[in-house]
Amino acid sequence: MANIKIVKRRIKSAQNISQITRAMEMVAASKMKKAQETAILGKPYAEKIYQVVSEFASRIDKKAHPLLSDGYSSGKILIIMISTNKGLCGGLNTNLFRAINNWWNQNDNLEFVTLGKKGSSFVTRTGKNLTADFSLERKFTESVSAVTKIMVDGFINHTYKEVYLVYNVFINALKQIPVKKRILPIRLAEENLISKETESSEFLIEPGIDEILEDLLPHYLENQLRTAIFESEASEHSARMIAMKNATDAANDLTFELTLVYNKARQEKITNEIADIVTARMAVE
Repeated sequence: MANIKIVKRRIKSAQNISQITRAMEMVAASKMKKAQETAILGKPYAEKIYQVVSEFASRIDKKAHPLLSDGYSSGKILIIMISTNKGLCGGLNTNLFRAINNWWNQNDNLEFVTLGKKGSSFVTRTGKNLTADFSLERKFTESVSAVTKIMVDGFINHTYKEVYLVYNVFINALKQIPVKKRILPIRLAEENLISKETESSEFLIEPGIDEILEDLLPHYLENQLRTAIFESEASEHSARMIAMKNATDAANDLTFELTLVYNKARQEKITNEIADIVTARMAVE
């Protein structure tokens, strides 16, 4: 016979877990909605600045600016990895780390800049080179300028031959996929990105394209990084919402099963007590 007190205690624990995970699910759902709206609202601006950079880049010699070069034969690969600071978000981070191992499995010429404690722990645990970690910032977007400076300076100084963004893209509430995106060297498919309307139009540019690109290209890189952060945040909250929903359902199922065990044990105890009473009465008679 199951111990009724132990079963009752387990039922209470499962109910408490269900309440906590349900509250965390609701909080994650609220944050996911805000993060999703932020990511969607930022896409038109990202597309427009991409179009402007493409238009200007098509009008000058790529050798005129180091960020438009075709890259260098020597140097390391810099990976800017955006993960999460907290857990309880299912396999979101695990899938990202597995993808990184698949993409650069045999390559040891890597350096990492991380945004997220889970990512920095992964880099340290696997013995990879961690150049900088910005996980302690209250908001990852506050580190955009610093991260951009690291990758731009490193690329111009030939320390890095390529720079990649690695993060989770938000598809929907049930699906987030890890992606890698090369942002340096900048290679823009200008013939595909420039619309016919843009090609046929004339711009009056002051002081000049070279001077504008000098400030626009770093800003363009910052925008790419900021957009990736928004996508990663939306992925995190949606993954946590689903994980907490699954945990709530599991806790409710466990409560139901333990309740059946509790009722069965209680009925068995009552039956035994009645049998003892009947036996005692028969003995007295």
